[in-house]
Amino acid sequence: MNARDIEIFRSVMVSGTASKTAALLGISQSAVSQSLRKLETSADLCLFERIRGRLVPTREAQILLNDIERHFIGMQAIEHRVRSLKSGGADRLIAAVYPALGFSFLPHVVASFRHRFPETFISLQIMSSKDVHAHVTSGQADFGLMADEMSLAGLEHSLFYRTQSVVVMRKDHPLNNKQVIALTDLQDMDFIALNAEDSSRIRLDALLQNANVVPRRIIETPYSQTVCELARQGVGIGVANPVTAIGYADSGLVIKRAAFDVEFRAILLFRTDKLFSESSKQFLKFMRIQMSEVQTQIDDLLGALPAKSSGRKSQ
Repeated sequence: MNARDIEIFRSVMVSGTASKTAALLGISQSAVSQSLRKLETSADLCLFERIRGRLVPTREAQILLNDIERHFIGMQAIEHRVRSLKSGGADRLIAAVYPALGFSFLPHVVASFRHRFPETFISLQIMSSKDVHAHVTSGQADFGLMADEMSLAGLEHSLFYRTQSVVVMRKDHPLNNKQVIALTDLQDMDFIALNAEDSSRIRLDALLQNANVVPRRIIETPYSQTVCELARQGVGIGVANPVTAIGYADSGLVIKRAAFDVEFRAILLFRTDKLFSESSKQFLKFMRIQMSEVQTQIDDLLGALPAKSSGRKSQ
């Protein structure tokens, strides 16, 4: 097996067709086909079924791709480190952050940190929790913040924050007259849900099932930002991360306490074999200060917590 054949195989798997690979790599489609057959012969494996002119990956091809992707992530990490060293300055930090904290919370942290440490270069990369995990694992990021939905094996980690969910809606929503939203209030409501694999969605679904409550799920989305924006537009009601929702409070979004326990959690992670820089340590201090301030803002917005509902609608 040679590197070029592996590159062509990976491109076919990612793009889906030999023709797209040929266009991307600037070679003929026949060259792509020859390379794939050469790789199959070298590996003594059937990597594709040829069905009516289409390449259908086999199970072996999917397994091989997983190993190849780990190789490419490692190469990307090396290239990233070279670029970082060339750009100068050892006083720099790279943070990989999932969207719930990356779009509003972390920019506030960066602004405060830069005021105190203007000489530090900061690379703030916003990505899915899966990609945060990959960037920290490969060494492309000094530390990461992600949701609690990925394996933490082999990584140092700690709970950065945990907070109860809130219910979001527009001002003209029929539930706006309630101070606290009970689980049963969601029955038959147009509901904006987080994706099925989201850990907070899983916790909410378990409560709904136990209570025999069935909201009318009309939209799924991976991000609380989208839940908040769709609710603000009057599409429906949703359950969101309050750290995200607080940023929409001045733009027409109504934020209500939930009378049911669904947590959002953020995990801080970094590699065990990588020294934590002084800049990263200082940045984490600013993060914790900012999170304390945000939690106070959330509490002030929602007011004192009334007694929790038993789950039954008032008569």
